[in-house]
Amino acid sequence: MPSMPSTTPPDSAEVVLGVDTHKDAHVAAVLTTLGVLLATSTFPTTAAGYRELLAWARGFGPLHRAGVECTGSYGAALTRYLRAEKITVIEVNRGDRSERRRRGKTDTLDAETAARAVLSGRATAIAKAGDGQVEMLRMFKLAKASAVKSRSQAINQLKAVLVRADPALRESMTGLSNPKLFRRCAELTVSAASDCATAAALTLRLLARRILTLTDEINELEDQITTAVQARAPRLLRRYGVGPDTAAALLLTAGDNPERLRSEGSFAALCGVSPIQASSGKTHRRRLNTGGDRQANSALYTITIACLRWDTRTQQYVHRRIAEGKTRREAIRCLKRYISRELYRDITATPDPSSRASSAA
Repeated sequence: MPSMPSTTPPDSAEVVLGVDTHKDAHVAAVLTTLGVLLATSTFPTTAAGYRELLAWARGFGPLHRAGVECTGSYGAALTRYLRAEKITVIEVNRGDRSERRRRGKTDTLDAETAARAVLSGRATAIAKAGDGQVEMLRMFKLAKASAVKSRSQAINQLKAVLVRADPALRESMTGLSNPKLFRRCAELTVSAASDCATAAALTLRLLARRILTLTDEINELEDQITTAVQARAPRLLRRYGVGPDTAAALLLTAGDNPERLRSEGSFAALCGVSPIQASSGKTHRRRLNTGGDRQANSALYTITIACLRWDTRTQQYVHRRIAEGKTRREAIRCLKRYISRELYRDITATPDPSSRASSAA
């Protein structure tokens, strides 16, 4: 049962919600804007539980902000619900370790810490929406990565079995390209495995059919990813070197609500391509940013290398940077930062309804 407020706030005084999320239950805490803890309670991770949590929190006063942990996993569904109810959801990371050592750790303390992080301004990042085309992309990319990994494993297993197969069977497959090899193995006729030769043939057939099925699945997912990217940011795919997978990785970093990014600099920081100050005393320098979303960073690198190989304007930019005294590696880092600035404008642009209609057709 929700606990009763320990302190009654003044009428119309705003309150702040903090939530520590888990798989089966969320622990919530409500604070006044002066930092007074009003109450804490636990709610189930169900639709009814979300409604009960919000009604309970609003019972203490007007609620406009909520600090939620794990907005990309256990707190994703709650984040969507709160956003639909016009609550600004702030993403809260793990609390300070030194404070945790002093106070200990409980779910109630974590919920209170989440609310205090919002009050103090320590947590300012708006949570990703997770309710549009980008969330669809996340699921498609997840399924595709799994299918690609499984297909690679099946291909390696098929070739390992073929190496040890009967010479007559092995020689009949010699010289075939991978697609023809898979089709030939899938067409093998084996009624039952009675010896090593028939067992190898049966195994090859099963593995080949698995590979063909996974290939069809991957192609379907690629089409779905392309359609979702076209619907969300069609201008991305018109950029040189940008494909559906790299575009999807960048969109996943920005989220369904890219307006939460304050500037192109914040997007660059999320992608790990913004240099970080590392100056001290008489030394003034910047170091490589090893943070951010590494998949988005990898996507930017792939785009950069493609542009550097074929695009004349990009080649001229790198030559100019090298002439200024930078190494090739430093010039490529500058180029990644420059490309992220251009792509940020495409990601935050409002999709054209006509392009969305054409992609759907």
